[in-house]
Amino acid sequence: MGVTMPFWDDSTNINQLTKIKEMKYFAYGSNMDKDRMTKRGINFSSRQFAKLADYKLLFNKKASKGDYTYSNIVNSDNDFVEGALYEFPDNEISNLDKVEGYPKHYDKIQVTITDKDNNSIIAKSDKIVTGLHPTKEYLNHLLAGKDILSNEYFTYLSKTQTCD
Repeated sequence: MGVTMPFWDDSTNINQLTKIKEMKYFAYGSNMDKDRMTKRGINFSSRQFAKLADYKLLFNKKASKGDYTYSNIVNSDNDFVEGALYEFPDNEISNLDKVEGYPKHYDKIQVTITDKDNNSIIAKSDKIVTGLHPTKEYLNHLLAGKDILSNEYFTYLSKTQTCD
């Protein structure tokens, strides 16, 4: 008895056969680190530079255990946040939801970002404190996005004060 296997040529995406949709995800914090995303079970098909206008990056999201913070974005006219735009199967977002503490610690919002060529893209992307800082380990995940960030933005991030 033989087994019938589906046929596709090299131009057919395996996700098309299994009806899995690709989603776009804008990462502005530790998920800019491509190795971190892989360890979190995200099989991204692309990762590229992206910029979110009229928002500002803050380190004001209180960690649930310890006196340190994580990154957060807030509306802020004339400011911007750089990050990584990932594309991956939409059924993998639950992997990020678990580790990011959604919906208790973060909300998902739809934003319009621009790529390196200034094309608009729509992507999906609390507990607020002041006076605390991120850990050096956490900040290093953001700095791991150096390969796609502008030199100016990377320099700005690298000057972030840490708690250790």
